[in-house]
Amino acid sequence: MNSKITNLDTQGLLDAISQNADMMADLRSVSLLSLPQACIAAGYIRNYVWDILHGYEIRTPYNDVDVIYYDPSCIEEEIEKSYEAKLKEVSPAHQWSVKNQARMHLKSGASAFRSVEDAMLYWPETATAVGVRLDARGEVELIAPHGMDDLLTLRLRQSSYCRDHQLFMKRITDKEWLRIWPQLRIVEDV
Repeated sequence: MNSKITNLDTQGLLDAISQNADMMADLRSVSLLSLPQACIAAGYIRNYVWDILHGYEIRTPYNDVDVIYYDPSCIEEEIEKSYEAKLKEVSPAHQWSVKNQARMHLKSGASAFRSVEDAMLYWPETATAVGVRLDARGEVELIAPHGMDDLLTLRLRQSSYCRDHQLFMKRITDKEWLRIWPQLRIVEDV
């Protein structure tokens, strides 16, 4: 990680990921599965950005690598487990979590999602609703249905699509984000 970066924009993040051998290896592993709209998302990206912006030289440990994709033709949870096993074979150091966003509305009680981006809109906080994948040319591509501003400016904002304020606040408390990354600011405007 580059501890000299204190300000980061979208292109700077793309460059930082492209120059990070471990992240590129993870992205290549996911791309080998050829899952529709697949990306690595959530804490894997969010925490990386927050670490850079806090000047941390060592990456904060993360619980898992969230891989999301969208395939309405096959919504059985068992298939996700088989993808996790394949990723574990390639990269056993990670705890992989693979979720088909075409079935996640069943868990949340929302209407059926139309894409990965649509599903991400409903995640509790905007800074988490960011994913990364390799495009057809093998270049890093960001997916951010809420935009990048909140993530890049260390703002914790509840998604306007997620109406559960208690869930939003519980995640902040349970995950200890304000302790780990003290420059974060909660924005209450939903």
